[in-house]
Amino acid sequence: MDVHDLSMSHAKAPAGDAVTTRVESPPGRTAEALKDVTFGSIAGIVGKFVEYPFDTVKVRLQSQPDHLPLRYTGPLDCFRQSLKRDGFFGLYRGISAPLVGAALETSSLFFSYRLAQDLLQTTILQSTDPLPISALVACGAMSGAFTSLLLTPIELIKCKMQVPLETGGTVVHRPRPLTLIAAVYRHHGILGFWHGQLGTLIREMGGSAAWFGSYEALSLAFRKAHLSPVSSSAIKTGAELETGTATTDTKPQLGPLPIHQQMLAGAVAGMSYNFIFYPADTIKSRMQTEDAVGGSRRGFWTVGRELWRQHGVRGMYRGCGITVGRAAPSSALIFTIYEGLRRAFE
Repeated sequence: MDVHDLSMSHAKAPAGDAVTTRVESPPGRTAEALKDVTFGSIAGIVGKFVEYPFDTVKVRLQSQPDHLPLRYTGPLDCFRQSLKRDGFFGLYRGISAPLVGAALETSSLFFSYRLAQDLLQTTILQSTDPLPISALVACGAMSGAFTSLLLTPIELIKCKMQVPLETGGTVVHRPRPLTLIAAVYRHHGILGFWHGQLGTLIREMGGSAAWFGSYEALSLAFRKAHLSPVSSSAIKTGAELETGTATTDTKPQLGPLPIHQQMLAGAVAGMSYNFIFYPADTIKSRMQTEDAVGGSRRGFWTVGRELWRQHGVRGMYRGCGITVGRAAPSSALIFTIYEGLRRAFE
């Protein structure tokens, strides 16, 4: 979805006309929220199928124990060993929970991003003018904070499914998701499902701010590069464009970005999301998989200090390359599919 769709989705206009800013009625907001949930879920599921094998390798690299020699020398070695031990479909082990998580994460990100914009405009700015990039970054952070609460329990089960369990030096398959859910509840209670929440919160707040912010900024840059002025007579009275209120007799006409620019903006957004706050994700993954490698549950800062002492910055970014690489096509697909569905069902 382009910057116009994201930051001005509360405004509608007939095709070919200028955008006329207006506040949606409650039924209109409900319909838009339903679109966010439905289209975000579809886009998230497609993206998860593309990235999941790479995510499995990432989690296995992140969860290697400190007190033993590293099992994998790098992403390619992890791929090779995983394919030899489990076959190709072994890389999709535990995908059921992540598919639910991907649908929930992506739909809640887009839904809460829209909600954050509405709240910011109506309660703080008290204006329907398009938000600046800095405000959209803040909305992205709020969206990530909300999503982290929904995501941590799902990622806890996902990470436990992805890492093979070792018993007496022998690798055995992980239990099924329902078995793991029952075990977590039995040993740690309901709050046990939010083990690693701080790591998820840091990753999602910072990552979502970078995800939406970089997408918005790059989309706006593309748009400014190829906008053409139109006669002011084609602009309806009261029209507000993202470029501001011009005082000349011409204003630029907004339209959808070419698909290659949409995908490039989405790819950059995905890489930004995953790279900047990657250490928080590494610590979270280790916390959530310690029982798979013979450890006990520890806190975020304890795990972080131990990881830094043992491996330094390289340990914090273990598996980062493959994560950033798989995020580019996945995020590009998510934004492109989401925007395409919204345009198709306007």
